[in-house]
Amino acid sequence: MKRYTAAPRTIALGDIHGCNVALATMVEGLRLQPDDALVVLGDVIDRGPDSRDVIRQLLALRGRCQLFCIQGNHEQMLLDALEGRMAVQEWLIHGGAETLDSYGKGAGMLALEAEHVDFLRTWGDVYETDTHFFVHGNYLATRPFGRQPWRDLRWQSLKWHTPEPHISGKTAVLGHTSNKQGKILNLGHLICLDTYCHGGYWLTALDATTGRVWQANQQGEFRNGELPPIQSASVVRRYP
Repeated sequence: MKRYTAAPRTIALGDIHGCNVALATMVEGLRLQPDDALVVLGDVIDRGPDSRDVIRQLLALRGRCQLFCIQGNHEQMLLDALEGRMAVQEWLIHGGAETLDSYGKGAGMLALEAEHVDFLRTWGDVYETDTHFFVHGNYLATRPFGRQPWRDLRWQSLKWHTPEPHISGKTAVLGHTSNKQGKILNLGHLICLDTYCHGGYWLTALDATTGRVWQANQQGEFRNGELPPIQSASVVRRYP
């Protein structure tokens, strides 16, 4: 009997923010294959209940699929705090306290596992395919990927600047700008997958080729569907 295997997928995964149960549920539901590319859009740590376990899960995924992680502003804050470029207290009030607690209640910076910190340092800013590009936060439409300002890529909210289509013609897939109703933003040329998992809604994954969507939450619920219809950019300005 001839056996057929599914074509490799490019799956983008939105902001996890320490939601370890949602991540485990998502991984189980995706049934990842060795040739699948899983693009993690950053902000895997802070705010949620168990950033330590989230990083451990991602480390384990390197043996199951092609894993590409993009550095978000929360990973940058942790590294900046460790390296003296940011006051530790500044990171703690933006979700770092929950991250340290996941290493032990009341733990300090020395409790962070060296393997985890080294892993975060390897993360890049942009991942590309023939049809899509993936960044954490935002982009400038008229600049090639090699000339994008890292502050925009990691920090700029879509509420501050909603870009036009990129000069490459590729579709942008982003995280960072959370929809507090747990909904996916689809502008056609731009898709945002931050659906506020740590706030009680969903962790969202997208197959960039087919438009198929999967969602999981901290209650262990899992569902799948399709991208919503294309929306107007004005919807972003109404985000709470």
